[in-house]
Amino acid sequence: MNTTTTSHQTESTIDLRASKDSRLNLRVTPRQDHLIRRAANALDKSITEFIMDSVSLEAERVLADQRWFMLSDTEWNRFDELLEQPIDSADAKLLDLLTTRQTVDFTNL
Repeated sequence: MNTTTTSHQTESTIDLRASKDSRLNLRVTPRQDHLIRRAANALDKSITEFIMDSVSLEAERVLADQRWFMLSDTEWNRFDELLEQPIDSADAKLLDLLTTRQTVDFTNL
């Protein structure tokens, strides 16, 4: 398996539901190749389907878990002040967003 990116798009410009016209080439060890083929076969998937499903799931997990960021002491203090301010009850949309359980559906990605 060989992989190179033929497209240089940023995440914000990529439509994940667009036609599949980009190509990735991967270099793998014989052990990795055998393992991937066995796993894809076990799930009755093509190698491409197996790799894309697995990698996409991991990418979603990684991006959803981006919670670490750095701030200076001044920036942190300002951020903390903003978090401690009460929510203006007149802002119904914000209040609804913060009090309603949200569900993320990745099935159409």
